[in-house]
Amino acid sequence: MNPPLPSHLFDLEPGLLWVMHCAEGPVPRASVEAATAFLVKEAQPWKMGWNEDFQGLPVSVREQAAELVGADPSDITPTPTTSSGLITVAQGFPWQAGDEVVAPLGEFPTNAWPWLALAPRGVGFREVPLWDGHRAGTDAWSTEPPPAGVEPEERLLAALGPRTRILAASWVRFQDGLALDLARLGAACRARGVALVVDGIQGAGTLPLALPASGASAFACGGHKGLLAPQGQGFLWTHPGFRARLAPPGGWLSVEDATDFARPTTDFARRFVTTGTALEQGVPNLLGMAALAASLAALNAAGVGAIAAHVAALQDRLLAGLAALPAWRGEAARLAGLRAHGRLGSIVALHHGGRGPGGLEVLLERGFAAGIHASIREGYLRIALHGWHDEADVERLVAWLAAA
Repeated sequence: MNPPLPSHLFDLEPGLLWVMHCAEGPVPRASVEAATAFLVKEAQPWKMGWNEDFQGLPVSVREQAAELVGADPSDITPTPTTSSGLITVAQGFPWQAGDEVVAPLGEFPTNAWPWLALAPRGVGFREVPLWDGHRAGTDAWSTEPPPAGVEPEERLLAALGPRTRILAASWVRFQDGLALDLARLGAACRARGVALVVDGIQGAGTLPLALPASGASAFACGGHKGLLAPQGQGFLWTHPGFRARLAPPGGWLSVEDATDFARPTTDFARRFVTTGTALEQGVPNLLGMAALAASLAALNAAGVGAIAAHVAALQDRLLAGLAALPAWRGEAARLAGLRAHGRLGSIVALHHGGRGPGGLEVLLERGFAAGIHASIREGYLRIALHGWHDEADVERLVAWLAAA
């Protein structure tokens, strides 16, 4: 099993096993070099190129992002973060008092606060439990984990009502690692006149996707997790029909002839463009784009399908190893069942099973001492594998959990 992203692409310290790109992914050397080269130009701005840098870097991000998600570059909007992409949608949508947003229970705050902030405009936000015993908020640690036969789409679609305008859901959930079927949700939402808006940050870069065929209306993603880019630069994809319903935020580059300086810039008799550029908010973060474009290029060169297949094979080995450990046998069986039903992204989320916060913290500290860096969220120990990991890494993980 040769990793599709060879380890020499990264600046990984010897002996350190980083299995938490679900929190932050390592940035490839090529991306660091691209950002450094651009920053040198910023120090001497007369060396910056109008076509190469100011206009070229956003074009490169749009093209690479579009290739990653099987979309058209004209439908990509570079945005700083997942939050900023969702806020652009939330603030631009034509709401009426009494409208509502439906979301799965226990979404990451990124996919809650943009909708909760609409309360003064009379827009409601309603959460839906995805399985029996599903808990969140102050009860998060008492939740039952998602069972192998879980059908979250069924519950979400049953919850849509006559005032539901948007179903806002994470593609892969941050704490329990459950992956939703976007195509199933998207088709049903379109049939009901509901927009499916996706927080895609925990799936992008490790799961293949063709957004135009998914039925989604919008897909927001930051770059610093599975996309292996620095924090502060991501992208938003919008379906053209849905985008036409959104009020543009009013960035100066989002109108026709914005960079044609032969036309006076104070001539405001202009129309907003119809592409994803209409949703951009001003001068782009070119430094972040230089790095993101290089990271996306590395992922596209490896192939997200190849990365997904590699991660799945490693997960099978990990779960087989855990199945031989009495302390983790039940969780291994549950997660193997989810894997068999296509319900796992790159996060293997082991439920605490009564160990509580203290038990998982001790386990995490022992991992840190052994050079293994995992993470904990709301009752789950998260192990996130990517395209540079190999079988030896899996053996280290099983040995760590066996000793603990």
